[in-house]
Amino acid sequence: MNPASTKSRPTSSRTAWWPGVLPWLLTWALLGLLLAASTAHAARIKEVAAVQGVRPNQLVGYGLVVGLDGTGDQTTQTPFTAQSVNSMLAQLGITVPPGTSMQLKNVAAVLVTAVLPPFAQPGQQVDVVVSSVGNSKSLRGGTLVATPLKGLDGQIYAMAQGNLIVGGAGASAGGSKVQINHLSAGRIPLGASIERAVPTPALDGAFVQLDITATGFGTSRTVARAINAAKGDGTAQAIDGRVVRVRLPVDADARVDFLADIENLPIMADRPAARVVLNPRTGSIVMNEAVTLGACAVAHGNLAVTISSTPVISQPNAFGQGQTVQAEKTDISITQTGGAIVQLPAGAQLTDVVRALNALGATPMDLLAILQAIKSAGALNAELEVL
Repeated sequence: MNPASTKSRPTSSRTAWWPGVLPWLLTWALLGLLLAASTAHAARIKEVAAVQGVRPNQLVGYGLVVGLDGTGDQTTQTPFTAQSVNSMLAQLGITVPPGTSMQLKNVAAVLVTAVLPPFAQPGQQVDVVVSSVGNSKSLRGGTLVATPLKGLDGQIYAMAQGNLIVGGAGASAGGSKVQINHLSAGRIPLGASIERAVPTPALDGAFVQLDITATGFGTSRTVARAINAAKGDGTAQAIDGRVVRVRLPVDADARVDFLADIENLPIMADRPAARVVLNPRTGSIVMNEAVTLGACAVAHGNLAVTISSTPVISQPNAFGQGQTVQAEKTDISITQTGGAIVQLPAGAQLTDVVRALNALGATPMDLLAILQAIKSAGALNAELEVL
């Protein structure tokens, strides 16, 4: 037996302290990841920025929908429908005698809108939306006659025509009417053919500008740093909280690949600003995840006022000379229920806020007043936006 094989070897100092340090390193790494996740979220540059000049354009046109089943415009109240029909017939070589009274129950005047996407070329097709401008009862089953669509410069960029798809339905008989969804607007998938392209000079210069969708100096800095790390220092420069200027390659053929690489670069975007959006007309409230509360207490109670009226008839005696008088006896009662007090700790998150307000039994309209009161008390760490 080799003596060296039975001799015990000293334990290495590294293996002695490593098992005890490893849990601490993992703990600190986990805390760092949680802290980073609480202040930022992963995204791509294309999700937080857009190239200036690369945008859609709105188109609009006026046309006629024909083939309706007696649900068109009433020409006595919408004379422009009859004028439009006369103009269309004149272009087709048909002359209507002057003074002719036209009852066009199967025709409706409409506005046609479409969105011309960036880099669209002649021959491509886009969807159109058709909306009634008269008193047509329904556009269901109608066909849009060829309608030119114009841009803000007055030029024709597309031609629209086709059968409408209306998502609603309705019926009426004997003075009763039933309607589901909207019948005065429809859609024609791929109903417009592009006739003219819109020039996009965004890639003609030496630089291109990226517009940040949400204003923030942190996001602009992050975007510029990500581009410089991938394409070299000096490629991108953050101008302000909304604009990042990027230097394009000299070779024009490489610019598309360059921008494709840039828009897919991953970044850690800043958390959105804490905001609460209130709509008093509908009573809707929307809060993002960044909304937090300071320490506060909220009390909510209900006050109900009930007024009941009972008719009272006062009659004179049988041989009296008075008259019968009708009056009302009114009773008013006030009921006030106790208001619960809910204490909210500092740093409460969105889920805590919603849970506490629901525990109070508050309606959406009550929440509008409660959130405004919390903001006035300085305990709501968010911006209030009223639509």
